[in-house]
Amino acid sequence: MLPPDLTLLAVESSCDDTAAAVLTGGRVVASVVASQRVHAGFGGVVPELASRAHQQLIVPTVEAALAEAGITRDDLTAVAATYGPGLAGSLLVGLSFSKALALGLSVPFVGVNHLEGHVYSVFVDEPSPSFPFLCLTVSGGHTQLVLVEEGFRHTTLGRTRDDAAGEAFDKVGKLLGLGYPGGPVVDRLAATGDPTYHRFPSPRLPAVNGVKGLDFSFSGIKTAVRYHLESLGADREAVLAAHTADLCASFQHAVVRALVSALRDAVRETGVREVAVVGGVSANTGLRAAAQEAADRDGFRLYVPALRYSVDNAAMIAVTAAFKLAAGHVSPLTLQAEPALRL
Repeated sequence: MLPPDLTLLAVESSCDDTAAAVLTGGRVVASVVASQRVHAGFGGVVPELASRAHQQLIVPTVEAALAEAGITRDDLTAVAATYGPGLAGSLLVGLSFSKALALGLSVPFVGVNHLEGHVYSVFVDEPSPSFPFLCLTVSGGHTQLVLVEEGFRHTTLGRTRDDAAGEAFDKVGKLLGLGYPGGPVVDRLAATGDPTYHRFPSPRLPAVNGVKGLDFSFSGIKTAVRYHLESLGADREAVLAAHTADLCASFQHAVVRALVSALRDAVRETGVREVAVVGGVSANTGLRAAAQEAADRDGFRLYVPALRYSVDNAAMIAVTAAFKLAAGHVSPLTLQAEPALRL
């Protein structure tokens, strides 16, 4: 249960969204996200442009969240911010602002791991899981499977060894000429395509000495898509015109099958029946449907956050910070940004 007497402002600035949220009375009462459109023409996020945009947006975004919550800065009893992983310059903007605000108000400061934020995003709304629960985090920068226990304790059971699932979706979308970000377009086209059109390799790493692991590797499937397109030669444009949806469906099927099979194995191995799927890729309709089908078949309970809490947001940072404070975790004002940290 979240502390009812806590009034907390949280800031999220790990990539290209400037976000602020307010939690009070044990629930999130305001969540504001200012998206940056400057990156669209570059086919990806430009770090320097992202940090500059955060500098311009952070004050009005925080003020908008406070106004939505109907409070002022003087009402705050704690401040939180993402300290990693993410883009170094982007993290520094949000982290520096939040530490300075906490110092000025003489209130506790809590640094939050962005991956922890995704894990606890299932507590922003009801229903929410009970502890312990398994959490599959699938986003543009990260893919991992974690056992979450009460008292803010986490055990990583599996993770990607190279690229993340969300990055693979976007890169494949780019290879197919679908623009940036390509992931949502791949998902939309996959719904009308044939998943058996082409067999792509599984991103799940093979068993070692007969023992199944829970790790992934998404670099190979991206390369497989590129090699397949190159093999088409002069017929490439004609094939894409006729079968882009089929290629999207085939790619998505391979990724979703690997993710869900690892999740099912983790349920069997741990005996934990509470399961969450979080992160930006949890918005993927194919993944949501396959995870729910597995839950119905295997008898576990599935929790997936609302779409607006699946992507980067500060509401999940606020809830995570509240759990950390309840467990006795307060961060020093010397906390540094850690762009490459892992959960």
